[in-house]
Amino acid sequence: MSKSGTGRFDTHAIARSPTAAGIDPDQAGAITDAVRLAAEHDSAGIDTGALATKADLAVLETRLIKWLVGSVLTAAGIVTAAGVTLGIAILRALAALAGNG
Repeated sequence: MSKSGTGRFDTHAIARSPTAAGIDPDQAGAITDAVRLAAEHDSAGIDTGALATKADLAVLETRLIKWLVGSVLTAAGIVTAAGVTLGIAILRALAALAGNG
């Protein structure tokens, strides 16, 4: 494929090849548009190797679920400990009042 001096593909030159091979000019235009879009996408600097795969997302989902369950259990443990501590403090206060009364 030839490029013009501006860094863009010469879409006219691309469209001439299919037309010369007997492809309908409308179809050649569609092919030209597809090639242009592919070239723009490719030149956008997207590193497809850095994109997450479905397997990567599954691993991440598992890690997030484990973290969430651990956080919930930790919070439940803290609330339970606080409740037990408060209950003991109340029982001691009641026992002190009963002993003095």
